[in-house]
Amino acid sequence: MYRIAYKKDLNEQVTLMKIEAPLIAKKARPGQFIIFRIDEYGERVPLTIADTDPEAGTVTIIFQKVGLSTNLLGSMNAGDSILDFVGPLGAATDLDGIKKAAVIGGGVGCAIAYPTAKALYQAGAEVDMIAGFRSEDLVIIREEMEAASSRFFLCTDDGSAGRKGFVTDQLRELLEQGEQYDAVFAIGPVPMMKFVSLLTKEWGVRTIVSLNPIMIDGTGMCGGCRVTVGGQVKFACVDGPDFDGHQVDFDELMKRNGIYREQEQEENRCLDCRMQRLADELIRR
Repeated sequence: MYRIAYKKDLNEQVTLMKIEAPLIAKKARPGQFIIFRIDEYGERVPLTIADTDPEAGTVTIIFQKVGLSTNLLGSMNAGDSILDFVGPLGAATDLDGIKKAAVIGGGVGCAIAYPTAKALYQAGAEVDMIAGFRSEDLVIIREEMEAASSRFFLCTDDGSAGRKGFVTDQLRELLEQGEQYDAVFAIGPVPMMKFVSLLTKEWGVRTIVSLNPIMIDGTGMCGGCRVTVGGQVKFACVDGPDFDGHQVDFDELMKRNGIYREQEQEENRCLDCRMQRLADELIRR
């Protein structure tokens, strides 16, 4: 069992948790992920590692409560435990030789972009962090991102905080001003990563995206997380999750991610009964 050491609701939809997992905390690198399972009845859910504290032995995850399992996890509190917490999985982000980068996060994807920005900044690189949200009430980890970047740019769709517009608007402005990046890292909703990649392709800037396809085992055996990159089939869990954004077939990825939308909606209808069962189990413990 893996104990929840700390919990904080960042907004109504997004929760931060620190999980006691000493071995993972020692080995994890930016870009890698874990797979959790709440109990023996639960599904396996991948989440990118947002941060680690090797001394405390904790791994930080930040997740949006959108489905059955993430809602169940969000209902738990510090002191509770989950059954499985496996990792670190996937290949770490390659940061070698990067002296100047733009790191772009969209929504909850900022939690995944943050450790990349932090690692680059701590290594002495110049980091422009661009974070995009729909509105001010959805902004998360702003102070952490500011502390992990040379310059921080906040964008909101409705203009309620920072610049009104999309992250691509801010990135285009920086490129037009003559900023030259060794790499751009884009992490967030698939459409956002697609349009960032289309923009950077115009400017010939190397672009790395972190993909989030359907995933089951996380070891490359099930084939559920296959994506097409440069015309070849890759498995995000072992070949990624980072890939060359200029080579990814984003349209195919979006179609695959929507395959089980009806089943996910049906699962959410069962949320109340599952949460009651979980509450009863926690009381018995």
